Amino acid sequence: MTLATFFLTSCSSPTSLAGSKPGVIEAVGAENEYANVISQIGGKYVSVSSVLDNPNTDPHTYEASPSVAEAVGRAELIVQNGVGYDGFMNSIESASPNPQRRVIVVQDVLGLSKDTANPHLWYDPKTMPVVARALARDMAALAPSHRAYFVARLKIFDTSLQPWFNAIAAFKSKYAGTPVAVTEPVADYLLQAMGAQILTPFVFQADVMNGVDPAPEDITLESGFLTTHKVKVFCYNEQVVDSLTSSMRATAQSAGVPIVGVYETMPTPGYDYQTWMMAEVAAIQAAVTRDKSTAHL
Repeated sequence: MTLATFFLTSCSSPTSLAGSKPGVIEAVGAENEYANVISQIGGKYVSVSSVLDNPNTDPHTYEASPSVAEAVGRAELIVQNGVGYDGFMNSIESASPNPQRRVIVVQDVLGLSKDTANPHLWYDPKTMPVVARALARDMAALAPSHRAYFVARLKIFDTSLQPWFNAIAAFKSKYAGTPVAVTEPVADYLLQAMGAQILTPFVFQADVMNGVDPAPEDITLESGFLTTHKVKVFCYNEQVVDSLTSSMRATAQSAGVPIVGVYETMPTPGYDYQTWMMAEVAAIQAAVTRDKSTAHL
């Protein structure tokens, strides 16, 4: 059994908000990619719920339900992104204080400031190894008798990321400087790690991300990247769709620029964190090398 198969069959991220079994750490991942990594490190000694797990939902407009508040109130361990992305978690946690609860804020474990411009931290190859180590540490503190188990699973997790790192390095060695356009900075960290040159001005990306109408000159510039084939690929956020982004997607299609769909929450079923990231790299490479669009994973 390969490492990828192992994780897909035994560690897929549960998304229900049901209670856990006695003696099992009850945990919540604010986003399902974090919930998936919780399950990979905790294995049989953790019961995981995810809050944001619908790839058809805009995370920026999410409103927590009573069942989510109940699950967060019960949780002994929480992972949330920070940098303003999932601030609703802070309100829920404050409403149900628990001095024993351990909360891992990814922004903090990475040492990032609260005004970090791009909140999509899970696309950065440096993020999940740090999160996984924090998880193993906190799980061991909550269940000391299972410390060796968590450490062993951490080692497996770290090893399982290596094919992704290798794929990133291989792309960068051959295609560094590849020009790309994006609707917003969802996959920017990954594209930068791959050595791609993101031509879309960040002000345009931030405006789309924050639901603000970009300046007309920025829209014209972005459209020009597509119509004049200045970019090799157009990365399109599948979860935040409006008239502008739909228009840009249509422009890319008309111009024959390959489209790659990127996501803010992990597409399910069928993916774990590693295979999701590998699929995005493969889709970007297929766009660059074979002019192939992967609009949906």
